Amino acid sequence: MRPANILICENESAASREAADRFACAAVRSVAEQGRFCVAVSGGSTPKGMYESLAEEHLATVPWYRTELFFVDERCVPPDSLDSNYRMVHDLLLATVPIPETGIHRFEGELSPETAAGRYEQNIHAVMGRDPRFDLIVLGMGDDTHTASLFPYSPALNETGRLAVSNYVQKLATDRLTLTIPLINRAHSVIILVLGESKAQALADAMSGTEDIEMHPVQAVRPTHGRLLWIVDRAAAAKL
Repeated sequence: MRPANILICENESAASREAADRFACAAVRSVAEQGRFCVAVSGGSTPKGMYESLAEEHLATVPWYRTELFFVDERCVPPDSLDSNYRMVHDLLLATVPIPETGIHRFEGELSPETAAGRYEQNIHAVMGRDPRFDLIVLGMGDDTHTASLFPYSPALNETGRLAVSNYVQKLATDRLTLTIPLINRAHSVIILVLGESKAQALADAMSGTEDIEMHPVQAVRPTHGRLLWIVDRAAAAKL
């Protein structure tokens, strides 16, 4: 049975635009209510269409000058690396929209993983205080059901106290930097964007009704006092 919080769009383009529209609505609402918009965004290929839509269609609608933009995760690389999530988001979005430099908060992937994670946690507290809560977090999901850089059977899945950590991913033989499940689940709103036929089995596994967070980390995403919405295209929903 499909959950009530899934929106199935006709194709990848429609799903990307839907995510961009909801990003814009969340931004306008947050600024109207509290004077700023705190959002965490993802890397990878899935959200590229959303960033393009935001840059092209929401340049004038989103209050970018009141936006505090963070990253859900990052690779341990410098910001000019082709593998950097920051670089991808910069090239598709940040180079176009008028977010002040002080409103862009990247993981310092060029530092040691533990140092980068610790500094990011301090940055989150500096911007949002002792009990940080994002207005919106936009996640993706890998074909192994990982989300952010919370991979199956990785140590960060058991983190309960930290906001951001270095997470060693055995299958990749490398460290990743990631927000943690407790911080993600504190958000006012979470969107999980899933696109393409290659994600169909993973989406079916994640929604099978059988819970195994170690095997399927995306199942850990359950906002405690917020809303969760899956936005998927028909190809990704093919096995539901």
